[in-house]
Amino acid sequence: MSTSLQTYANLSPGANLGAYTQTVSAIPLLSAEEELALAEELYYHENLDAARQLVMSHLRFVVHIAKSYSGYGLSEADLIQEGNVGLMKAVKRFNPEKGVRLVSFAVHWIKAEIHEFVLRNWRIVKVATTKAQRKLFFNLRSSKQRLEWLNHEEAQRIADDLGVDIKDVHQMENRLSSSDMAFDGYGDDSDDSDFVAPSQYLEDDSMNPAMMLENENWEENSMRNLHEAISSLDDRSRDILAKRWLNDDKHTLHDLAAEYGVSAERIRQLENNAMKKVRAVLEA
Repeated sequence: MSTSLQTYANLSPGANLGAYTQTVSAIPLLSAEEELALAEELYYHENLDAARQLVMSHLRFVVHIAKSYSGYGLSEADLIQEGNVGLMKAVKRFNPEKGVRLVSFAVHWIKAEIHEFVLRNWRIVKVATTKAQRKLFFNLRSSKQRLEWLNHEEAQRIADDLGVDIKDVHQMENRLSSSDMAFDGYGDDSDDSDFVAPSQYLEDDSMNPAMMLENENWEENSMRNLHEAISSLDDRSRDILAKRWLNDDKHTLHDLAAEYGVSAERIRQLENNAMKKVRAVLEA
């Protein structure tokens, strides 16, 4: 049996999917006793040949599971490959002392790998990130009883069945109904679709490089002039402006009046005079 297994191991679903399917279907299934013996060899003695036989005898189940994901427009060979990865992970973690068959244990791992592959490759933009969204992504289509948009009662029924919020149902329905769009359109002169391509309306005029440079220079000049204008004031006037307008902790007129031992009205006059001097320097 080991010789034929080595032959099977050299096959790949990507090379010839039909031949691969026929080959894995011809691999004999293991009886419960044979499976248990191989699982114990792997679990207790790390026998890699036993692991190989367990994997090979279950490849047909991966093909069967992968076919159920054909509606996502992805290569069936790629789906099978990902499912095989899940099967190998399951074999590595299989504990024969649990008293269950390997196929029952492996289904979760096979589907988990296929799910991740579908979510990574179905759309450019990820459509499902939370647990509720993932559950809806793989169950919403089969839960819908008609092709039209869901009404409130249908959406509520699906939400109750899957244990998610009704707003998540409507959100996923919108995502599944949308499609990716080429940024520059599809280059078909006979089609008006290029008119609505993102490149036609995503241009940001505010990011003109010349205008950005001009604004940056203006801001630098303004800040430099303001600094020079404030520096021309006497120490008291400069301190009053800073504490009234420039510091994070703003002072009131009464705070400064107490600090300088004058009236609040006098502080207001000093502030106004300082502002006039700064404005005159800036406008010169």
